[in-house]
Amino acid sequence: MVPIQFSGRNIEITPILRDFVNSKFVRIQKHADRITSIHVYCNVDKLSQIAEGKIHLPGTEIYASAQSEDMYKTIDLLVDKLVRQLDKHKGKSEGGKKRG
Repeated sequence: MVPIQFSGRNIEITPILRDFVNSKFVRIQKHADRITSIHVYCNVDKLSQIAEGKIHLPGTEIYASAQSEDMYKTIDLLVDKLVRQLDKHKGKSEGGKKRG
């Protein structure tokens, strides 16, 4: 598993939050086996909990962000978005291989 880099603004990245993110991102690693790095950025802005994720793959970068009133729910939403984008990217790259 690729280690996840964490950054936070107005929030402390606690071991519990770090473990939660790591457990959720296992799902992402099942969708792409060539991930070179993952960066998760958490931000608390008044009542909004914001999470952003960048996944680096050879030749490309996948980015998504999510927002809700609860950081754990936000992480779930972020993972869902990243998985959808990885699947879309995987479909495009496989589609190109089949044609050529």
